[in-house]
Amino acid sequence: MDHTTPALKWIKVLELDELPEGRVKTVVAGHKGLAMTNVDGIISALDNKCPHQGGPLGEGCIENGLLRCPWHGWDFDPISGKSPGSFDDGVETFPVELRDNGFYVGLPEEVVRIRTISDVMVETLVSWGVHSVFGMVGHSNLGLADAIRIQEEKGNMTFYGIRHEGAAAFAVSAYGKLTGRLAACLSIAGPGATNLLTGLWDANVDRAPALALTGQVDTQVLGAGAFQEVDLAAAFGKVAQWAQPVLHTSKPAELANLACKSALLNNGVSHLIFPDEVQTLPAKENAQPGSPEGRITARTITPPTDALEKAIGLLGESKRPVIIVGHGARFNMDEIMHLAERLNAPVITTFKAKGLVSDQHPLGCGVLGRSGTPIASWFMNEGDCLLVLGASFSNHTGITPKKPTIQVDYDAMTLGKFHAVDVPVWGEIGVTVGLLREALDFGHTIDQRPEIAERWSIWRAEKKNRMKDDLGKGINSSIVFEALTRKLPEDAIIAVDVGNNTYSFGRYFECTNQSILMSGYLGSIGFSLPAALGAWAATQEDDPKFKGRPIISISGDGGFGQYLAEVTTAVKYGMNITHILLNNQELGKISKEQKAGEWDVWQTSLHNPDFSKYTENCGGLGIRVTDSKNLDDALTTALSHKGFSLVEIMADAELILIFNPDDRRCSLPYQRKNWGSFRADAVCRLRRVLGSEQIRGWFLS
Repeated sequence: MDHTTPALKWIKVLELDELPEGRVKTVVAGHKGLAMTNVDGIISALDNKCPHQGGPLGEGCIENGLLRCPWHGWDFDPISGKSPGSFDDGVETFPVELRDNGFYVGLPEEVVRIRTISDVMVETLVSWGVHSVFGMVGHSNLGLADAIRIQEEKGNMTFYGIRHEGAAAFAVSAYGKLTGRLAACLSIAGPGATNLLTGLWDANVDRAPALALTGQVDTQVLGAGAFQEVDLAAAFGKVAQWAQPVLHTSKPAELANLACKSALLNNGVSHLIFPDEVQTLPAKENAQPGSPEGRITARTITPPTDALEKAIGLLGESKRPVIIVGHGARFNMDEIMHLAERLNAPVITTFKAKGLVSDQHPLGCGVLGRSGTPIASWFMNEGDCLLVLGASFSNHTGITPKKPTIQVDYDAMTLGKFHAVDVPVWGEIGVTVGLLREALDFGHTIDQRPEIAERWSIWRAEKKNRMKDDLGKGINSSIVFEALTRKLPEDAIIAVDVGNNTYSFGRYFECTNQSILMSGYLGSIGFSLPAALGAWAATQEDDPKFKGRPIISISGDGGFGQYLAEVTTAVKYGMNITHILLNNQELGKISKEQKAGEWDVWQTSLHNPDFSKYTENCGGLGIRVTDSKNLDDALTTALSHKGFSLVEIMADAELILIFNPDDRRCSLPYQRKNWGSFRADAVCRLRRVLGSEQIRGWFLS
């Protein structure tokens, strides 16, 4: 053979002395995998894929002058590529040329990449605004991953390779909660796909749009128990409100259209399943990607006239109306605050909606419920009409059923879900609030602003007093969150984890214009760091509401340990995230629950590394704080760092909640009393202010 044939492209694959006698080695020339052998001093090049199951021949061995496949022991002649004996199977060989600086292999010019079904579907996702993908590339999603690579090279997508698929799903959930838009998580079949489930359930129960893209084994072996085969449709079950496999006969653009449309309109999870061999099927000639044009409508639902009139009537008779906003109202706060100001109405939020109204606003009253403040409970209980917008009446929030209530939601099933309400109103919140503002006559309500200011003054004095508590076991939470209130940027996006740190955040931290992300209904520990990854991705896109905003993550040591490796993800992609870690060396919330239930405290202690040093080892900035005097400086340094930073605060598990059991006093909005003489009538008054669940939880703490 003429080894200088112009049709061949010669690529250097080995140094002169790189491959010893009797050895085989895998090399990659361009995109071609080769098995290079040295038998009797002759260097040969064979296709690296065994013709039987695609085994990597370069990982085999030379025995009796033959190349043996490492998967099933089949032999091939390294010169001819043929199998010995009468078998007619074999492997392709390629010419090798010895030159002064090494060995070269002659390969045909690479075939131009053919546009595939995966390309059409990923192009469709781009048209629907899917610009961020989190996940892990693996053997059963390689065709799909290559389509994503093409879009990333064109500047249409960004792929973030995570260390655990659960983090990818949490990142996508947080992205959806923050923006109302779609991001995607990518996994292989089997365990990769099942790892997505917790984060996708978080999106499902908190009504966040999310898109899951999972590989799957070849369709010909589905149901036969193939390696990493899982019935993904069954495994994802109710977590995906829409799910479809991509088949040979599917219309790829239409499937991608429906996945995106369903996720956005239903505020839930869509799941596309890609069998391995389908991913690389050629697309039809001139196949066009889908788009949202003509496929999606505005959701400005006007409420029924009779329901609106009843709501107007009830508010028109109210002297002390109170507005309670949930997470579902997050995109309508301008209209809501206009109405509140006209009604002189205090604005309370659920915990999941913390930050939707500034705690500095004259009508802002903070969070209601177990994670809240006495201010919110006071005004709910003193109000004579509740206007509840985009909230679900969770038992964690504790919206009283004893007050005349108007509930507004775009989801008709949410209305009166747990108990009957006086006026259920089905409609888009912004539209409904605007109609209420137009229809109401104002001037009949009591201006509650002076009372709100008084209650805040009492509560802030109480928080300041608690900063004095010191058991010598670490920094107490009132100090930590007072410092965070001072130091965190007003436009920060804050991802909060689950545990005692979360309760303390709800009660002690005062929001200005920050956006808060949390695992609401699922309450999944480990949420905050992956959520910060998703939030950071949103700040890199062109939406002016999020672009360039600082990202903060807050967790305990238990939650941080769940996705500890994602620190390396943040460092790899240059994510400017500051993580605040309260390290009390135990699952403190569970310890308190065991005590409250009169159980022995058992298996809640944690064995931790020095997380600040761990962060340094990962390439970030780590600072450990053991003295509250150093807290402000540590926060300043971390927040100014360009990249991932962590402030590890050695915290006192006993001073994480509202009451310190060793502090024999109660000092809520009432005069201090000796704990031992705290009378039943005072307890009743506190129940009225705080709600029975909250006072019980605080006393037990």
